[in-house]
Amino acid sequence: GSAIHLIGTKAPNELGIYDMSGNVWEWCWDRYSLYSSSDQTNPEGATSGLYRVKRGGSWYHYNYYCQVAYRDRNKPSNRNSDVGFRILRRIP
Repeated sequence: GSAIHLIGTKAPNELGIYDMSGNVWEWCWDRYSLYSSSDQTNPEGATSGLYRVKRGGSWYHYNYYCQVAYRDRNKPSNRNSDVGFRILRRIP
């Protein structure tokens, strides 16, 4: 597509979650760093650094960037029309 779509208007993923890929990049809390080459579950990234992780790709980029495993980085002070965030609550 060539523009942002309304939330929940496309089919959910296999977990029942809507709009995780391709609408807008979503900011993550994790700071960006290179991942270890060893197997990991939910790696958290660096404890300090200038860049934060963003995931999900956007309507503005190629499909490649919408892959679940792909992540990018940006400074939190940067603003773009294809970057947003998702509010969530961690359940203990």
